[in-house]
Amino acid sequence: MALVLASEYKLRSRGIGEAISGGVDTQILVEIGVYGLVAVYLYRRFGIRSPRRTASIALVLAWIFALYVAMSVMWTPYPQFAVVRAAQLLVTASVCQVVATRATREDLHRLAHAFVGLVVVSVGIGVAMPLQRTPNTQDRFNWLYVHPVTAGIFLGIALLLAVAFLLPGGPPRRWRKGFYLIAVGVTGAALIATGTRGAAAGCVVGLAVLLLCSRGPRGRAEMLLFAIPVGALAVLAFPDEIIAFATRGESAEQLESLNSRTDLWTLALDAAMKQPLFGNGISSARGLFLEEIGLGGGHNAFVNILVEGGVVGVVAFAGLCFAVMVVQLSLTRVKEVRAEAALLLGLMAFLLVDALTAEMMAASANVASIWLFLIIAWTCVIAGKPVGLEKRHGDDRTQVIARG
Repeated sequence: MALVLASEYKLRSRGIGEAISGGVDTQILVEIGVYGLVAVYLYRRFGIRSPRRTASIALVLAWIFALYVAMSVMWTPYPQFAVVRAAQLLVTASVCQVVATRATREDLHRLAHAFVGLVVVSVGIGVAMPLQRTPNTQDRFNWLYVHPVTAGIFLGIALLLAVAFLLPGGPPRRWRKGFYLIAVGVTGAALIATGTRGAAAGCVVGLAVLLLCSRGPRGRAEMLLFAIPVGALAVLAFPDEIIAFATRGESAEQLESLNSRTDLWTLALDAAMKQPLFGNGISSARGLFLEEIGLGGGHNAFVNILVEGGVVGVVAFAGLCFAVMVVQLSLTRVKEVRAEAALLLGLMAFLLVDALTAEMMAASANVASIWLFLIIAWTCVIAGKPVGLEKRHGDDRTQVIARG
């Protein structure tokens, strides 16, 4: 939670060019300081003691990806900015390691509820205190100086979490049912108000995956029988609203180029061809595209990692995502953890669909990247011992935690 808040909740707007140039202000110092404090906490709290659970293949692949991206700082054209991002990525991976090898399912349930609560409160802040927006985001909802695209990721994740805890047979609830219904309504309405089409599409896919996988074969059949007529009815009842959301008042030329993304991706392929194997280094995509077209970042996770990490980076990232989703899919066959595995699979589907138009999942120090590592850690936790008892020692007490 500290990493998410420090990375995304800004009290000022800052141009991309200022970040690339290595300029530092109070907000950046606070962000770096929070990451430093998290690193110090991990060391003092857990030291270098052996983990309680062995590392899974997903965790190993997460470290391979993180270490490779961090190593690319040696050949990036923007070393000052890249060093900070590389250090932040390694801190995030360290948190993932600790969660994956020491946390319990109950710990992760508490974290999920805290995140949903944070997002609902943030929506309230956005409604009560709308701050000045850029011309391109004038009609799109957000809070503080969080970009609507980033806000869409927050809202999509929170919506999926709230739905998962609301479903019959889902993870154990910590709130009354009405609170989850309120959270679903608030986050869903705010997501539409952001006008973030990638996050909205990702949320639809994520919800479909969650509902299809959370209740076994019978549940899938019931879901299809319910979802098909409801979806058809929604399309027939609100055609104008759906078209307005999809087009967002843009011209045919803007829609054809996906808001200049296709032009940017053409430049990305040119940049990737110059360094095809190892890429141009971490954070290089922001600077390269800013100089050429005025847009920072690849606006696609796979394009971004191709430019920055080359073929090696794409293989590492794609292999990580594939391995994690295979483990999650296999866990949906285990009744005791099926609902959580379906939630994690839905979250991965959401991030991957959103990643088609936003690069954050393959970057560092942002909510999508942090949640990718958290999803990996959560997957390791439920894959470790789906059923049984685990002894947990800490703070001079022993707790016996029933799992499964």
